[in-house]
Amino acid sequence: MLNGARRGLLPAIKPHAKIRTGELGENAVMMATNSIIVILLIGLIAGWLAGKIMGGGFGLIGDIIIGVIGAFIGGWLWATLHLPILGPWWLTAIVSAVIGACILLFILRLIKR
Repeated sequence: MLNGARRGLLPAIKPHAKIRTGELGENAVMMATNSIIVILLIGLIAGWLAGKIMGGGFGLIGDIIIGVIGAFIGGWLWATLHLPILGPWWLTAIVSAVIGACILLFILRLIKR
């Protein structure tokens, strides 16, 4: 057993466990597709809401881009400030993405002047 596994840092590997690579590969592709769809959907919602809050949107593609970048900003800010989870994961994701998108729009409007 590895030292990290004894300390609880790594999962213990059981010698009798079977690894099926075929199923893992198929699930990994499906998860990536679902993740991209969820990221784009949350980005669209967050960008649209941020455009309504800050006054003026950027169209469908612009709202998605603003929302996705805002999600990264909001997620970083949420983790840095140790803010609590609001309920279901999607609610926290949308709220943090909207906050990040509003911050991004504020900074873009400062630069645009």
